[in-house]
Amino acid sequence: MVGVPEPHSGWTFVTSHARVLAAIADNPNIRIRDIAAHCRLTERAVQRIIADLEQDGYLSHTREGRANTYRIEPDKVLRHPAEAGLSVASLLSLLVQDESDRGKASGPLTGAASLTHH
Repeated sequence: MVGVPEPHSGWTFVTSHARVLAAIADNPNIRIRDIAAHCRLTERAVQRIIADLEQDGYLSHTREGRANTYRIEPDKVLRHPAEAGLSVASLLSLLVQDESDRGKASGPLTGAASLTHH
């Protein structure tokens, strides 16, 4: 996998939930295994995070054969009172690189994963 960071110890600015959501925003068809590798988490941790995000309405998925396609709710407001009024799209606009910046040939974000502001 290209662009996977080296292992890291210590604190970071971004939570695992935000990293998982950003990985899904970057590729709505991404496999849990690939999310785990990219985010430096176990597959089980990624499954728990996805369940959290789905339970609170930030994420949903549809099953297509053996694969999942995820849908992010970009207008959903972030949970913490300090981020009151900020949407998922606002967060993801900081975390997901623009396609032209990352230089790979995957398709643009579609549907709910779009990062446009309303």
